[in-house]
Amino acid sequence: MDIDLNTIWFTLIAVLFTGFFLLEGFDYGVGILLPFLGKNDTERRMMINTIGPFWDGNEVWMITAGGAMFAAFPNWYATMFSGFYLALVLMLLALIMRGVAFEFRSKDKYPQWRRFWDGAIFLGSAVPALLWGVAIANIVKGVPINGRMTYTGNFFDLLNVYTLLGGLVTFFIFLLHGSIFLNLKTDGVIRERAHQAAKRIWLPTTAAVVSFVGLSYSQTDIFEQLGVNPGLTALGAGVALIAAGGFIFKRQHGWAFLMTALTIMFTVVTVFRGLYPRVMVSSLNSKFSLTIYNASSSDYTLKIMTVIALTFVPIVLLYQGWTYWVFRKRITTETHLEY
Repeated sequence: MDIDLNTIWFTLIAVLFTGFFLLEGFDYGVGILLPFLGKNDTERRMMINTIGPFWDGNEVWMITAGGAMFAAFPNWYATMFSGFYLALVLMLLALIMRGVAFEFRSKDKYPQWRRFWDGAIFLGSAVPALLWGVAIANIVKGVPINGRMTYTGNFFDLLNVYTLLGGLVTFFIFLLHGSIFLNLKTDGVIRERAHQAAKRIWLPTTAAVVSFVGLSYSQTDIFEQLGVNPGLTALGAGVALIAAGGFIFKRQHGWAFLMTALTIMFTVVTVFRGLYPRVMVSSLNSKFSLTIYNASSSDYTLKIMTVIALTFVPIVLLYQGWTYWVFRKRITTETHLEY
């Protein structure tokens, strides 16, 4: 029986993006909440130290997903990165500023210095959290791609009510995910503030998701592609988000974190299932859409990549799992703060 390597690599990229949004999601959330929940330098250092050992490892998922996209589906990579060029440059600059801020804020005790870098962490977290949703919404809605797999629009073609709402969805979901993470990783006043924040964030998050799903029926064909309307994974995401609210109000934060994790996972799976076998939808003509077949590398390239992935991905997963185990304890005022 022939193995469809194109489908395998489409699935692997979906897994990589799922892992990225799941893990980097709470990173972004903590960074956005930093200036609001941390009232002094010690409290902000506690918050940063909850993600300090993880944030750079979490970003590896994005880098790996981008590398896999480039190697397995070069036409997808070329069309998306050229069409979304300005948005991706803005995201990249935000991520660079965020990474520098994590390393630089503790190099000087001058309050203005640290406030500046705290602001950089906020912006470096908020901008990608918003832009990822805009990008995903554009991919499923469709963008002007011609028969030569070339993006023919401009930056402002990427901005409309539907895509901006998609940005708000990822922004709020990551914010909720991060606030619950802080409940699991801190104690004392930060933990209580994070709990109150999660309670306030849950309702607008749910409202944004419901609005986005409703608008998706008129703006995309994603639910038609699933074959079952609206699809088990889409329903699973909704149920998990509602359950998360219940667990938050009961202060069962471990279960709440699991529910927001499932919300993110089911949402990403729904997007990729709704796209398959397409990878980018053309708004000009459905025949111009990029698929896992017309955008892919050669079979030989995919075979070599499969061997490499099967060898190294389990090692990376084991290493990252070990990192989370080592740094599993709560951050308190007695903890030695690195950042």
